[in-house]
Amino acid sequence: MVLRSSQPSLLAPQLEQLRDLGLQHVEIAWGPAADWSAQCRQLIAAFPEMRLGASSICTEAALASVLEAGFSYGVSPILDGALLESSAAAGFTLVPGVMTPTEVNRARALGCAIVKLFPATTVGIGHWRRLRDPLGPPLPFCIAAGGLTPGDVLPWLEGGVDAVALGASLGPSPGPLGPFSAEPLRQLLAALPGRP
Repeated sequence: MVLRSSQPSLLAPQLEQLRDLGLQHVEIAWGPAADWSAQCRQLIAAFPEMRLGASSICTEAALASVLEAGFSYGVSPILDGALLESSAAAGFTLVPGVMTPTEVNRARALGCAIVKLFPATTVGIGHWRRLRDPLGPPLPFCIAAGGLTPGDVLPWLEGGVDAVALGASLGPSPGPLGPFSAEPLRQLLAALPGRP
């Protein structure tokens, strides 16, 4: 699950909902606000039972903010060798974004055990499985992300990815930073063979 707000402290209601549903891994999208790291530190302290990560890490400045905030992991929409090197030097797990066979192969060569297939809806459900034979094993653990809805999760898992990340498809309601409709997520969790 990925949450976005220019003021991360306003995400507390959504984090409460997700925690109450039993979700543990939630990402907060990086933002350039001066107090972004401080707000995220407060959320990490307020939700110790969750494993909060950061998403949308595309620059060294974003990585520095994420490290300052104290996140346990991060996710990027891009594959950037220098950013991965900086993350590794800091002892921080950064999951890169990939889409093409070349990017998947480069991520594997860089030692990435986990990748984010992004944007997943652009390449379709069978994309990851179709890469297995041409690229050869082992492929990294794959998290499909980008444009997916709760109804997409089971088909994508059956299509060969290892995990699915949801975000804007759960949309907040009633307001832009209000709680989202938990029912689609509750139904999805009930249908999954094991809880996330």
